[in-house]
Formats: sequence, C-alpha cells, structure tokens
Amino acid sequence: MASVRNSYGAKFFPSDRLKEVIKYNQNLAISGRRNLYTADEKQLVYHWTDKANGCVPQSGEWSAPPETSYSLGDHACRVDIGIGFPKYDEVPSHVEGYEATPLQWGKDYKFLLDNSPAEIHPFECIVGEFHWEMNEIRKYYFGDKVHELGREVRKLGAGGTSHGHTCLDLGIGLKEGWTGIMARIDKNLEMYRRLDHPVKVNYLEGLKLVCQGIIDYVQKHADRALELAREEMDPVVKARYEFVAADCHAIAVGPPQTYHQAVQFIQFAIMTDRIVGHGNGYGRLDLYLNDFLVHDLKSGVLTKQDAREYLAEMFLKVRGQHFTICGRLEDGSDATCPASWIILEAYDMVDDYNNMFLMWHKDIDQELFLYACDVLARHGASVPTFCNYDLMRDCELRSGVAPEHAWTVAVGGCQWFSIPGREYCDQDVNALVLLDPMWRAMDIAIEKNISDFETFYQTFVHEFKRTTEALRVFKDAQYEVQDKIWPEMATSLSFHGPIERGIDITGHRGVDYQYTSANILGIPNVADSMYAIKKLVFEEKMYTMAEVRKATSENWQDNEVMRQRFLRQDKFGNDLDEVDALLVRITDMIADTLDHTYNCRGQQYRASLFQFQGHTATNVLPATPDGRYATEPLAHGCNPTAGRNTKGLLATANSLAKIHNYKFLGGTLQVELQPKFFDGKENMAEYIKNFTEAFFAQNTFQINLNIIDLEKLKDAIDHPENPEYQNIIIKVTGYTTRFVCLAKPFQEEFCGRNNYGEL
Repeated sequence: MASVRNSYGAKFFPSDRLKEVIKYNQNLAISGRRNLYTADEKQLVYHWTDKANGCVPQSGEWSAPPETSYSLGDHACRVDIGIGFPKYDEVPSHVEGYEATPLQWGKDYKFLLDNSPAEIHPFECIVGEFHWEMNEIRKYYFGDKVHELGREVRKLGAGGTSHGHTCLDLGIGLKEGWTGIMARIDKNLEMYRRLDHPVKVNYLEGLKLVCQGIIDYVQKHADRALELAREEMDPVVKARYEFVAADCHAIAVGPPQTYHQAVQFIQFAIMTDRIVGHGNGYGRLDLYLNDFLVHDLKSGVLTKQDAREYLAEMFLKVRGQHFTICGRLEDGSDATCPASWIILEAYDMVDDYNNMFLMWHKDIDQELFLYACDVLARHGASVPTFCNYDLMRDCELRSGVAPEHAWTVAVGGCQWFSIPGREYCDQDVNALVLLDPMWRAMDIAIEKNISDFETFYQTFVHEFKRTTEALRVFKDAQYEVQDKIWPEMATSLSFHGPIERGIDITGHRGVDYQYTSANILGIPNVADSMYAIKKLVFEEKMYTMAEVRKATSENWQDNEVMRQRFLRQDKFGNDLDEVDALLVRITDMIADTLDHTYNCRGQQYRASLFQFQGHTATNVLPATPDGRYATEPLAHGCNPTAGRNTKGLLATANSLAKIHNYKFLGGTLQVELQPKFFDGKENMAEYIKNFTEAFFAQNTFQINLNIIDLEKLKDAIDHPENPEYQNIIIKVTGYTTRFVCLAKPFQEEFCGRNNYGEL
C-alpha cells in the first residue's frame, strides 16, 4: 500500500499467483498503456467536437493529435501495444465501401474480434485483454447536418455525443449464454424475413455476426489455452491452462455453470462491450454471482480465497467499469448476500481499484456496511463509493419507470444510474453549460436596462430554455441516425427488447426507457454570481451590469477591488440559507425545464447535477461574477467552488442537502480529507459510517471520499517516477485512477480542491 494513504493492516492476502497478476496490471497502468484520452478542452466543456466522440481513439481516422489530447488516467479497458490495427485496410467497410448499416457494422465488429489475438498469461485464471476498439477501425461520422448543428449549439452552451454509460443486464447472458442469445436472434430473424421487414432483417443479420464473433472469440481463448497447455512443462501452469481452456469452451457453447465460469463470462462480456469504444455500468454484481458462489462453496469445488482472487483479477483487467452491490430486493428487503462480502473482500485484498458502488439504505446489513467503511478508510480512494439506493429508485419512479423495474436500479457511470437492460439513457457526454445563458442574460440586461433582479432572473430562465431547446434539436438529429451510424450492438445483447423488436438500443423504441440525460456545468458558479449581482448591482447599486460584464470579459484586469467585493459575497456551501436558496431555485428551474423537454422518442430529459471534467477547462471559460478568475477552475459538479466553502465539511454537506435531489439524475458530495482529519478519532470506519448515514438521511445521492496526503500529491506532479507515488489512487470525479496517469491540468485542479484537515 502506498504510504500516501492510511497504513492499516490488510484483512486478506493475495497468493503468489495473484501477486503476478497485480504486478502485470499495475505495470500496464503506470506505463500509460491503459490510459484513456479526451480530445481537447472544448470537448471537456461542451462534450462535442468534430471528432464526435467523448473519448478519442488512439489510432485510426478518428484519433486526435497526441499534443491536444488529455489523459483521463488509467481508465481504459484497452491495452495499448503502440500500433494500429494491423489489418486496417482489410476491414469490410474499407474493402466494400462504407455503408451506414447495422449489417456492415456487425461485419466490422466480427472482423475486429476475428483478428484480435487471444492473450493468455501463465499466471492468469481469468483471461482476456484487447488492443483496438471499433472507433479505431470504423468511420464515426454522424453526417453534415449533425456536425453543423453541433458547431451552432455549442455557441448557445450545449453539446453532446450519444455514447455509453447505460447499464447492461448481464443476468441475461449468465442465464442463457451466448448460444442461447444466438438462438433468440435466429428465431426473430426468421420471423422478420417471413414478414418481409428488411430494416429489422438487416439489424438482426448484423447482430448475429456480433454474437457469433463473440462466441468465436471466446473459443479462440479456449483453443489458445489448450495450445499453451500442450507446450507447458510446469505441471501447475499446465493444469491452469487446461482449467482456463475447459471453462472458456464451456461458456462458448452454453451458459455458465460454475462461479469461475460466471466471472469469466462477465469478463468477456465487458471486454466485448468495451471494444465498442466507451464504458458502461454492468449492474448488480453480487446478485449476478451469489447463486454460483453459494452452490460452489457448498459443493466444495470453490474456496472463498479462490472466489476473491477470480474477482480481483477481473477488477484489475476491466479498470474503469462500474459495478453495483447491495440495495434492496423487489420485496423491499435488504439485498446483501454472501457475494456482497466476497466482492468487497476481493477489492480489499489487492489494494488497486475498481469503480465499485455500494447502494446504502437504512435497512442495510450493518456489519457489511461497517466493513465497507473500514475498506474505504484503509484504502482511502472512495472504493466502495456510497450511493443512496432509495433515492435512486425514487428518481426512476419519478421519471415513469414501472415499480417492477425501478427496484433493479444500478449505477451506470460516475454518478449516473439506470435500469439494467431496460434503459438507454444516453448519459455521460451531454452538456448544458449554465454560464452561457447567464452571460446572455447579462447582455440583455444591459441592452434593455433591466433594473430589478427578478426581471434579470427571468431573462436568465428564458435563455436557459433556449439552450435546452438547442440541445433537444441537436440530440434529435443524432437520434435519427444513431442506430445506423453507431449502433451499440454488443451492448444490445444484454438488453430486454432489441432482439425481439429487431431494433438496437439506440433506435426508437429499441428498449422501453430512452430518457436523455443532460449534465449541467457551473451551477454553483452561476448561483454565486447571480447572488453577487443581486446584492451589488440591484440592491446596493455599487456597480452597473455593464461594468460587471466588462470586468469579467477582461478577466478582472485593473478591477481587483471590484473582484474582491464580488468574491466576498456569501457563497453556496456554507449552510447560509439565502444564497443556498438561490441555488435551489436555479436547480428547480433546471428540473422543471427538462421535465417539459422531450426527445423524438417521446421521453423526457433528465438533469444531472454533475459534469464530467469541464470545470477544469480554464482556457475555454471566461471569468465569472462570483469573483473567479478565468484561470481558475469552476465548481466541480454541485460542490462549492474550491476555497469558497469556509465553514467546514458539515456546512457544505448541509448546503447540498437542501437541493431537491429526487428531481435529478445524481449529484455527488466530493470530499478530500487529510489523514490528520482522523486524529483523535478512535475508529475511522465508525466515523465514516455515521457521517454517511447522517448525510443520506437528508435524501442525498452519493459521497466520493478520498483520504490523501496533499503535499505528497503535489510532489507527485513533478516527480511521477518516484515509486512511492506510482500507485497513489484517487477518486477524480466519479471515476478512479492513478494520480500519476492523469494529465497535469487535472492533477493541479485536484490538488486545488478543499482538502480538509479538520471538521
């Protein structure tokens, strides 16, 4: 364990074999071969560039220049080997000529899998890694109309790319296997051929290629393991290869029958989903695995140590993917089970990271929750992340999800959630930048000589609605072509509906729930800015709106006294009712606007009080009337701007709790604590438990809790080669990574956050 975190004794210990797995995967991460990249700062803010993807590929036609790309950390499932796809010129869409059809998309996908090697290492029991993604080999262009709209709506403060962070139901494949899924494809393909529906036939023919490609890819690993077994002289390694070969073959020809096969199935399911080019949530891991675990432990074919180690291997491989545990069952009872414990123990054993979310509720098994708090305290990197199950379920019910589906809710990304296998929610990379309508409202106030705050506020509301409408038009243009340009076919295999309907999850009515998620950037900055304008422009009349607009557009140049007055106004995050109430008013307005905004699929928009990393883009966003310089980051999500919450952690938590959270699709309290914060506290885990329960009792969503030595982090920016720093792990926004793998602007922003040394 890196000494930057708290040094407490481990509860479980990896075998020598698993130590080799850990070493191999940590070396991949530290070397940068697992890094995930985004294109540039404009993409971070507006979630749209002409590359049209949230996370850019590292090779191929749609890659971005390395000098403009920003590393998001060791967050990728892909393992970079330094070369592009070796058969790029032979990809079907390159040979046949590009066609925007699911059938050709399926051909390209199968070709990629057919020509990707089966990677198996002698120390592994869970196998599989890949080197290229679909967006490195296939054209990713939504058409001139979409791209022209993208450039236009960005001017109004909107943007987005439809890609990823939905949540699969891997229980489908665990029950049926890929061969069972293939049988359903064949059945429905025959029906739509008989009914002469060429569009659905085209889709299902492509989907059949995708499914067959996965089956062949899994069998390729079985064949490779047998080949290695025949060559191996060490009897222990030989037996391991034979074990891997038998279980890979078993899941290539049928559904998993054992715990190991189930974990290996999930590993392949995630890999073959991630090859599409972006991450997702993968549902409630403990409910998937519990029956396999209990059966195999009882029958004696599995030990708890092996159960932990298989999971640990999978976590090390899939990196930034989101799993969920606990919550409730359909009857409302606690869902904690033996697999919940094994999953936590697996993470505890390796001290690396995964993106594991524990869904808390007031009836949760107290012993398990205390252990989860202990795990978090000892590792310090917000794993597991705690989220509020009952609030998540209520948010889904509010959106119109049926109760028989809402109880299955699980995390789909950094702080988003959805119904596994039933909801295509288009999360992660849609953005409404709240600052743009505020600036337009200021310009209108100057032009029309608005003299009272209420009229100014209503002008801001009108401009926000313009921005929202621009996003709606833009997204509808994407939705009209998405299932042809970039169907998520491997993902659709783990959904209820696409096979029977002959419609991809990205197509109209491919699944029952197709809301659009919109992430909101700059909420605390706008609330603080408008509060300062209310006080200094409209009430005290110390400055005119024109003076404020000019000063901020010039980054407060020659206006330091003015900036200090705006900076010293009350700020959100200090449990001050007046300024907090303005933020609540703004968030309620956002929710109401999106409640009345519908996509072309007939389903509503939902706001998320979060935006991925746009708050760090200091070269894109001008200064703001809250006293912020253009060179300073914005607030992170719905958290106060760093340095503005001066009354401590509890005051900040109370401010966030005033938001009507049931109206939103997530909002996270981000907390960085110095180890000395816990000085004098006898039991760190008990303290974390009590704080979490008190916070969630106020109907709040999520806590990301880092326990880190800030000075060592600062030193790590300049000395990443120091071995002590190379495995420092942090929760950045809603995802976890090695600190040294982040781009420097993200590192600096992280070190600039409030870092509490005391309550």
